[in-house]
Amino acid sequence: MNVKDQVIAIIAEQALLEPQDVTMDSTLESLGIDSMGLVESIFAIEEAFDISVPFNANTPTESDFDISSVSSIVIGIERLKAEQA
Repeated sequence: MNVKDQVIAIIAEQALLEPQDVTMDSTLESLGIDSMGLVESIFAIEEAFDISVPFNANTPTESDFDISSVSSIVIGIERLKAEQA
């Protein structure tokens, strides 16, 4: 499973949706994921990819990690994975 598919699966699970209902353009807000669900999603992503997401739950817009959409999360994970390699 590639990064995109894994992220979609994790986010779909948090949003209680089917993976096909989650697109790369989806925002977590548009999927109905609240701040608690967001934190849980970040934890699940960190665990799945063995990375540490630079994320501040109080000021997510000030983070280096863009959580505004599914595609930005995928890009952020791929960047973190590349930095680890």
